[in-house]
Amino acid sequence: MYRMETKDLSVYYGQRPGVKGVSLPIHDHRITALIGPSGCGKTTFLRALNRMHDLNPAARVEGQVLLDGEDIYAPQVDPVMVRRRVGMVFQRPTPFPTMSVFENVVAGLRLVGVRDRERLMEVAERALKMAALWDEVKDRLHQPAVGLSGGQQQRLSIARALAVEPEVLLLDEPTSALDPVSTQAIEDLLAGLKEKVTIVIVTHNMQQAGRVSDYTAFFLDGELVEFGPTGRIFTRPEDPRTEAYISGRFG
Repeated sequence: MYRMETKDLSVYYGQRPGVKGVSLPIHDHRITALIGPSGCGKTTFLRALNRMHDLNPAARVEGQVLLDGEDIYAPQVDPVMVRRRVGMVFQRPTPFPTMSVFENVVAGLRLVGVRDRERLMEVAERALKMAALWDEVKDRLHQPAVGLSGGQQQRLSIARALAVEPEVLLLDEPTSALDPVSTQAIEDLLAGLKEKVTIVIVTHNMQQAGRVSDYTAFFLDGELVEFGPTGRIFTRPEDPRTEAYISGRFG
């Protein structure tokens, strides 16, 4: 069984479809990259995987998103619990500006009522180590998070998502605002993280998709054109539209 799976998933903004009937498996402890030109539905699809569209009254989701075989859109499912199990990191670093490094990491735990200081410190250290940030911030835990560099802030955002121990981590172009050194740090981090969490990443960067992912899904005009192991998608695509995009003929 896949860790997640979509079945005939469609997302509408009013009457306009953003994603059209996508069925896609998401393999456990692997990295799945979503690629395609701007406006093709990658981020719309990603946000459906943890019910982020619930926050947009104009959006409507049809079809199924299964997490460990259970439909996360079923009436009895709590969307807050879904977002604990399926964490998300956005395109730009999102530290809470008035909080310290430590308080940023444990913000999600405080929301669910964890108050024990020792427990919070243990979780913060573990999450920061998983995000390859501990050595850089262990002496600055109680300083404002906005004092960190852009790359450090993005890894802090990842640490914050990891602190609540999600099963799946969604990343929406997490390196697009970063310099090459910070981008390399994030990519190296993802390679190690997939041993602990299933990862889905949206990226415009073909080279990045080729470097970090195990599986690749190519989207175009809201539809899933092709999905498969990354090596095959990049070297032997079956659909001519996939080949045209990967070779740079459009997008």
